[in-house]
Amino acid sequence: MTTITIVKSSDDKYKMIESKGHAGFAEYGEDIVCSAISVLTINTVNSLEKLTKDKFSLFTDEKKGIIRMTFTNPVSGDAELLLKSFELGITSIYEQYGKKFLNIKFRRE
Repeated sequence: MTTITIVKSSDDKYKMIESKGHAGFAEYGEDIVCSAISVLTINTVNSLEKLTKDKFSLFTDEKKGIIRMTFTNPVSGDAELLLKSFELGITSIYEQYGKKFLNIKFRRE
């Protein structure tokens, strides 16, 4: 199962997004759920790097299936739009494939 954790501040600003684990929908190379999650996550990272000036730390561990973006400053309006798009995409995958393969956690800090 993949767990997506989205952490926002008390004033609703993104602080951290983490994707962890493998969905387990199908065998390696054929897992469409894991592929969709990976594409959304990696595209969001690349878009933030190329299309905004926002700074964030990035941690990855391919074996454990971890991608974590941590923002040290409040994100810009452009970054917020990209992150909301990520959230929309992940939620759509969850609605399509259910809680057997994907878990989404929302936290406030």
